[in-house]
Amino acid sequence: MYIESVPNRDSPPAVLLRESYREGGKVKKRTLLNLSDWPRERVEGLRALLKGGVVVPAGTEPFTITRSAPHGHVSAVLGTIRKIGLDRLLGPQGNRMRDLVLAMIVARIIAPTSKLATMKGLSPMTATSSLGRVLGVEDVTHADLYQALDWLLARQPQVETSLARRHLKGGTLVLYDLSSSYVEGRCCPLAKRGHNRDGKKGKLQIVYGLLCAPDGCPVAVEVFDGNTADPKTLAVQIDKLKGRFGLEHVVLVGDRGMITQARIRDDIKPAGLDWITALRAPDIKALAEGGALQLSLFDERGMAAITSPDFPNERLIVCRNPDLATERTRKRNELLAATERDLGAIRERIGRKRAPLRGADKIGMAVGAVLGRHKMAKHFDIEIGDERFTFCRREADIAAEAARDGIYVIRTSVRAETMDDARTVTAYKSLAQVERAFRSIKTVDLVIRPLYHWLEDRVRAHVFLCMLAYHVEWHMRRLLAPMLYEDEEKEALLAARASPVTKAPRSASARAKEANHRTPDELPVHSFQSLIADLGTLCLNTVVTALNPDYEITIATRATAIQAKAFELLGLHAPAAPSEVASRSCPQVWCKSGGVAAISGGVRPKLHAATGGNAVMGSSLNGAMVSRVM
Repeated sequence: MYIESVPNRDSPPAVLLRESYREGGKVKKRTLLNLSDWPRERVEGLRALLKGGVVVPAGTEPFTITRSAPHGHVSAVLGTIRKIGLDRLLGPQGNRMRDLVLAMIVARIIAPTSKLATMKGLSPMTATSSLGRVLGVEDVTHADLYQALDWLLARQPQVETSLARRHLKGGTLVLYDLSSSYVEGRCCPLAKRGHNRDGKKGKLQIVYGLLCAPDGCPVAVEVFDGNTADPKTLAVQIDKLKGRFGLEHVVLVGDRGMITQARIRDDIKPAGLDWITALRAPDIKALAEGGALQLSLFDERGMAAITSPDFPNERLIVCRNPDLATERTRKRNELLAATERDLGAIRERIGRKRAPLRGADKIGMAVGAVLGRHKMAKHFDIEIGDERFTFCRREADIAAEAARDGIYVIRTSVRAETMDDARTVTAYKSLAQVERAFRSIKTVDLVIRPLYHWLEDRVRAHVFLCMLAYHVEWHMRRLLAPMLYEDEEKEALLAARASPVTKAPRSASARAKEANHRTPDELPVHSFQSLIADLGTLCLNTVVTALNPDYEITIATRATAIQAKAFELLGLHAPAAPSEVASRSCPQVWCKSGGVAAISGGVRPKLHAATGGNAVMGSSLNGAMVSRVM
């Protein structure tokens, strides 16, 4: 028996249940039943049954979801890695060590945790995402991840050199800055006490320096002992730039604590590098007192070039930011007032009748504690005796310092013909992009700290892994900027502003996103972390059928408008798109309340449901229908 649709002129076609038979050596057919009045869903269910389908008792669920794994964020991050070619830099396809490193990079972005937690998140029984399944690294142990870290560290020079070829060219700017992260335990040889930037007093730490391209893209990182002074790290980075990367001419951009006069003399000049940095406050004060820096220069402009015999063959670009001047004046006045208040309290303790404060040593200790807390000793004249204490402001010094508020001086060896004043100031201010990288690596996104590794090489590999994760995040942020609280017009506005000294403006579109929390196409604006979390709700569902409970089908949930937009901006297909799923996978499903359910035979089975009756499943469900994602 079979079902046949017969055209009926201008009327709907007749749907007939027919039977074939032989008579006198000829094949004939006869109509058994007219099904034209049946609902289409019931007709299709009967058709599936006639093709060898199996009847499932009424009330039985045709499909049962046995497991749901978050997948969208894995697909987005892994797709970006493949798009920028980072996987090819790390190693050939099929290399298990490479796949384990990729898994740790993706895990660092979607859910930064310890290596032990990462291992559990990859294992089938405790998987927190589809990452282990997609990369084929579900059967992983803690030792495997440590072995992959060792493998990655051995490839660090090669990977950094490849990234430098992509993002650094001869004659380019190279941004360099230093940060630190605290270490748990006392076993790591790199962990030392030093200038702590994390606010973790008493903790051992490591120091690491980050090299970035002019646009802020990270290309290399180096780990140092925790007590290494900032300038002492320059020699290693210069060797990378000139030796390993083979850059003919580099302009190194670093802050005033990094590129000192000693480093310029001993490291930078011998290597043939140019530099852009800034002067320290004592040097600016000396310029003002020596007459080289005249405050009248800024009556009508915010930037001026000067020369000084103290800095031969160098350009000094003096900048004054009125907003910065106002803020520094406000902060100084608050500190002065707080210092006077606390010093006045000490004077009252000396003059009280009951248990007065006596002794020059005790009074001096109390005064020193106040001055050390507020850092205002240079602005007060102090006299201490055994039973007396006086203080007063140094008004002349305060006025002289206030006159220099908002002023900073850029120091560079680059000739004006190569880079004018405005571009030089912009280049120095671009160090803020390295600071942003440190914020993302340390706290906001990747959580590099605290470090629990004991071995020196493991610490170095962990820091390099975090740098690679931020390299991927940097690319994703640029592509996803329309959906994030990012100003995608920032570069154009910076280039168009009248002076690089003024505060970076915000575009109208960025202000609108901040005010309305909606994109121009009426989608919610996200932070990078919340968008990654949203993508994670796009899941891979493992489904079994009532026909064969031992056979599993994988179906990806349909992408929401937000998720579809994110994949579009990344230049990737959503996981359920035909390009990512095999043509013989992912059956199409329609469901209504109760009733007849039928899966027809063929390449793409369909599930239909209507009211009343039983469930019918085609016998064609076999191994060819397993989904293949990514």
